[in-house]
Amino acid sequence: SHYREFIPIKLSVAMAYPQYGGRGAGGMLTPKSQVEISVSCFNLKDCDILSKSDPMCVLYTTTFGSKQQFKEIGRTERVKNSLNPKFAHKFKMDYFFEEQQTLKFEIYDVDSSSAVLSNHDFLGRAEFTIGEVVSSRGGTKEKPLVGGGKGKIRVYIEEISESKEVVHLKLQAKNLDKKDFFGKSDPFLIFYRIGSTQDAKVVAHKTEVIKNTLNPTWRPFSIKLSELCNSDYDRQIKVECWDWNSSGNHEYIGECFTTMKEIKSKSQRSFEFINPKKKHKSRKYKNSGILEVVNFSISQIQSFLDFIRGGMQLNFTVAVDFTASNGDPRTPASLHYINQYEPNQYMMALNAVGDIIQDYDTDKMFPCLGFGGMLSSGHVSHEFYLNGSQTNPVVSGVQGIIQAYQYSLQTVRLYGPTNFSPVINHVARQCQTCVDGSQYNVLLIITDGVITDVDNTIAAIVRASVLPMSLIIVGVGPADFEAMEVLDADNKLLSDRSGDKAERDIVQFVPFREFNGGRGCDFSLVQAKLAKEVLAEIPDQITGWMAKRGIKANPPTDFAIVPPLPGDTCVGNVPAQGDPAYQMPPPFPGQQPISGAYSQPNQPLPNQSYHGYPAPGQPSPS
Repeated sequence: SHYREFIPIKLSVAMAYPQYGGRGAGGMLTPKSQVEISVSCFNLKDCDILSKSDPMCVLYTTTFGSKQQFKEIGRTERVKNSLNPKFAHKFKMDYFFEEQQTLKFEIYDVDSSSAVLSNHDFLGRAEFTIGEVVSSRGGTKEKPLVGGGKGKIRVYIEEISESKEVVHLKLQAKNLDKKDFFGKSDPFLIFYRIGSTQDAKVVAHKTEVIKNTLNPTWRPFSIKLSELCNSDYDRQIKVECWDWNSSGNHEYIGECFTTMKEIKSKSQRSFEFINPKKKHKSRKYKNSGILEVVNFSISQIQSFLDFIRGGMQLNFTVAVDFTASNGDPRTPASLHYINQYEPNQYMMALNAVGDIIQDYDTDKMFPCLGFGGMLSSGHVSHEFYLNGSQTNPVVSGVQGIIQAYQYSLQTVRLYGPTNFSPVINHVARQCQTCVDGSQYNVLLIITDGVITDVDNTIAAIVRASVLPMSLIIVGVGPADFEAMEVLDADNKLLSDRSGDKAERDIVQFVPFREFNGGRGCDFSLVQAKLAKEVLAEIPDQITGWMAKRGIKANPPTDFAIVPPLPGDTCVGNVPAQGDPAYQMPPPFPGQQPISGAYSQPNQPLPNQSYHGYPAPGQPSPS
C-alpha cells in the first residue's frame, strides 16, 4: 500500500550567500521565509488499459543565477489508480522576495520501479513562480498541464511557522461502518491541515491500512506541529477515515474536526466520524464510528544550533583520490594540475567545504588522508597521510590542507585502484572513541572515478551509520558517476551483502561539474554553491543521530562554536590562530609556514591530542 508516512524534503538556505538572508544569533545566515508546496492534479490522462494512471509529481526549480536552467528538487510518492491525485509529499523551500524563483512541475504515470523518468509515461508539465502563487487568493493557483494531452495542476503554497514542537499520537477507532461485502473494512486515516478556507486543505499525514476490522488501532506516529497545524493550536484539523480498496476507489467512512488546543487540554479525546451524505439522508443517523486518542504527548526538537551552542565540536577529515586516472599532475590535462592562475577542482572542493566547517571547530586542526597512491617505499596505500607523517595526519587550517595536498603531489605517485573503505574505516575508528554527543565527524572524499571496492565501501558505510559521522563525496572531472548515486541513499537505506541495513543515510554525493562554470567563472560563487549542496543534509544528520540516542544539547556555554563575524579573532574562549596560546603540530616535511605566526610553533601541552591522534612528540597508542 502507498498509504504510509511521507517525510517532506527540507531544502536549506545557502548560508554562503549573505545577500539572501540576515544575520541571526551567533552570526548565522538565516532565510527570510520558508514555504511548503503542496500539489494536486485533476482529470489526468489515463495511460493504463486495465486500470487508471499511477501518477507521480517531479519538482524542478531554476538554478541560482539562471532563469532557464532547471534542477530537480524532489519527487512525490506514486498514487495508484488515480486521475485526480492529491499528493501527500510536500516540498519545502526558502522564499526570497527579491529573487524570481521559477518552479516546474512534471507529472508521470509510473510504470515500474525505475528512477529514470524516460521509462514512464509523461502526463504533462506546468510552470509557476513562487511569487505568482503566494500572491494569488488563498495561496492557490491552477494551470493546465501542457505536453501531455489533458489535465490540470493545482499548487498551494503556505508560509511555514517554524516550531520545535513534535506531536506524538496513538489512535484507535471503534464501531466503524462495514464497507466490504465479504469482510469488514480496511480503514486508514488522512489528516488535513485546514487553511484560510475549508477548500484550502493540505494532507499532513496518512496512517497505514489496518485490514479487515471495524475496531482498528493504528501504529503510534510523530509529526511536527508545524506540519499538522502550522503551529497554530486553534487551527482546525480534519481527520478523514477511508476504507481501502486495491482498485484505488476507496470508500468514504466519515470525518471529524478538532484542534490541538482541544486535544492538549483533554477536554475531548474521542470524536464521532460523520458521513455527510448519510447524515443528510436519514434523521436517525448517529455516526459512522468513533475515533479515540489513546496516547498523546508533545516534545521539543533539538536543533543543530542547540547542539552547536551547547559546545558540540564538528570535526572535519579530508580524503583525496591519488589514482592514475586523474592524469599526470605535471600536465595541464590532469585534474591534479596546479595552475598559478586558478585552483583545480580538488582545491576548490577542499576550500568550499573546509571554509564552512572550520567555523565549527575550535582548534581548526584537520586530519588529511590520501588513497590510491604509491608511496616512496613502493607500497600502494589507501590510507596514507598527506602531510608525510607516519603517525599524525593533522594539519592546521584550510590552508594547511591545501599545502599538505600540494606536498603529496610531489612525493606520491598516482596509482590505484579507487578504494573508499579504508579511509571510511579510519574515520569510523576515531568516532568510536567519542559517542557521547560532544563531537560529530564529517569526512570529505574527493574522487575522479567510480569506486572499485563497492561491497566493502557499502559495508563500511553501514557500520559507520551508527556512529556520529557523515560522509560527503565530491566527484571531479568528466567521469560517469551514476553508480555513485547508490551510496547516496535518499530514498532507501543501504544494505550490505550480508543483509545488514544502515541505521540512517549518512552520505551526500555531488558531481563538481554541476557547479563549475569553466575558465573565467567566479570561483567564489562556484565554491559557495558547492558548499550549499554538500552541507545541506549535515544538520539533520547530526540531530537525527542525537535523537536516536536520546542525547540532549547542553545549555549554551562560553565555549559554544558559532561562525565568527568579519574581524573576529577568536571563537568563544578558544585562542585564535596566531594567538601565542594557540597550539598546532610542527610543520610536515617541506611545508612552508602559513604565516609569520606559525614559523615558531609552540610545543604541545602534556598529553595533548588532536582529534584522537597523538600530539607531536607523544608516543602513538599501541
